[in-house]
Amino acid sequence: MELVAVDIGGTHVRFAIAEVDGGCVRRLDEAVTLKTHEYAALQTAWNAFAERLGRPLPRATAIAVAGPVSGSELKLTNNPWVIRPALIPEKLGVDSYVLVNDFGAVGHAVAQADEAHLRHITGPDRPLPEQGVISVVGPGTGLGVAHVLRRDGRNFVMETEGGHIDYAPLDRIEDAILARLRLQHRRVSVERVVAGPGLAVIYETLAAIEGKPVHRREDKELWTAALAGEENLAVAALDRFCMALGSVAGDLALAQGASAVVIAGGVGARLADRLAGSGFASRFSAKGRFERMMADIPVKLITHPQPGLFGAAAAYAQEHAG
Repeated sequence: MELVAVDIGGTHVRFAIAEVDGGCVRRLDEAVTLKTHEYAALQTAWNAFAERLGRPLPRATAIAVAGPVSGSELKLTNNPWVIRPALIPEKLGVDSYVLVNDFGAVGHAVAQADEAHLRHITGPDRPLPEQGVISVVGPGTGLGVAHVLRRDGRNFVMETEGGHIDYAPLDRIEDAILARLRLQHRRVSVERVVAGPGLAVIYETLAAIEGKPVHRREDKELWTAALAGEENLAVAALDRFCMALGSVAGDLALAQGASAVVIAGGVGARLADRLAGSGFASRFSAKGRFERMMADIPVKLITHPQPGLFGAAAAYAQEHAG
């Protein structure tokens, strides 16, 4: 059957027609991306997508939203739209729907991704396990964390708030990063370091250590400079970021009993060419007596171009598999 997959973020909303069957996504058409600030509500953006498509929309939808999906009224993160789940059938003209948190959708995307959309980073180069736990770690604006439990041919996706566990420094430079963040926050979570804005904190800390003037830079500008190798201090900050991501991903794998780890998120995608050659791998496995066990865990990066849309459709396919 066909459905409309929707991925609602703070800046953009994406739509695509998907085909699902037997609990799996069989097809995902090209996405249409609209700017949320140009539409008053999901319903008007939905109608704009229908006009672009030029045909009646399927009467089923899977919607991924940036924010919690429980309650009678959903208020999205960095988006003024309000979604009332009970009114979705009436407002969108559908007979069935599934709502899923945006990173929950990424978990569903990982659960159904084929090997072509999984890039090997470190550990043994083998497929994701058919049984057991897969940790999903997604640095972006924040740090998304989920895990997928595979058991007897079924996938169970569980969203968590793992991005808010305590940050644990491992050397004096990371001690300095923590000290800098403590000036602003009583409690410092890993999300303060291992997410897009964290690169600036690392950069400013390294500048202070070297006695250089500390200038606040826009995140986008700093990331561009670091990835392009245009400034030594920015590159050093990026190396530190990769190390910290390795530490956090390893901690989460230990906590969740993972047999594999998948890196996702917008920042994860930007690091695709960096992680394998960085300090990520050594930090991931540096877990004392469990080092050998950690070195045997495959770590991959999901490269699907639309994991939110694909994952939303996968969530619908699983819920309506019968």
